[in-house]
Amino acid sequence: MANIKIHPTAIIDKKAQISDGVEVGPYTIIGGNVKIGKGSKIGAFCVLDGNTEIGENCQIFSSAAVGTIPQDLKFKGEKTGLKIGKNNIIREFVTMNIATIEGSKTTIGDNNLFMAYSHVAHDCKIGNNCIVANNGTLAGFVTLEDRVVIGGLVAVHQYTRIGTLAIIGGCSKVVQDIPPYSTCDGHPTKVYGLNLVGLRRAGIPKDAIVNLKHAFKLLFYSKLTIKHAVERIEKEITGYKEVTKLVQFVTSSERGICR
Repeated sequence: MANIKIHPTAIIDKKAQISDGVEVGPYTIIGGNVKIGKGSKIGAFCVLDGNTEIGENCQIFSSAAVGTIPQDLKFKGEKTGLKIGKNNIIREFVTMNIATIEGSKTTIGDNNLFMAYSHVAHDCKIGNNCIVANNGTLAGFVTLEDRVVIGGLVAVHQYTRIGTLAIIGGCSKVVQDIPPYSTCDGHPTKVYGLNLVGLRRAGIPKDAIVNLKHAFKLLFYSKLTIKHAVERIEKEITGYKEVTKLVQFVTSSERGICR
């Protein structure tokens, strides 16, 4: 193994799999079932444990705890894991737990940023290019689709889904599903409109944005029920995958939609 830099004070189980170019800082502890991909950098005083796989070129800053057991009293040592993709930034004191259901994994995609003190609980499913700001807290079984932004001090209830390109303001309380492309805030959260900045940055075409605005008006600013709003959308707007995704997300919700 080439170019591996391990501080002499680090404690690493002999069974741990550490790839080329990995750096491990002082006093970090790495368990025997941990796999670390090429080029990843682990800071000082970190704990990497459990059946945990970390992808290439990740950065884990000091005092993070990754792959520790769930904070769930029902957990009785089932064989579960945590899988982290590539190019993730995991800042100071972040905590990430393995899953609770036998044979399952907490999963994190690529190119995400988890700011200091944020928490990813057991069985969460995180997509790509997401940002969870300082003290953002994801309870068990939360799903974040791609390009989600979670503000600081946000608390997300278990089993909640947050749709693609949604952004949630700081200190919000999330207890229902957050629709894709939305800007949300509050205690509990409410939809305030489209995430126009995010949509433009993502390269969503202008005509698609115009039709999303129309769909949002029907869903969130009319007096229609969800069922009747969806019927209007399907009748009046066709040929836009973004609108189709919005409708599919809303109609598949089990917790109900933040409105």
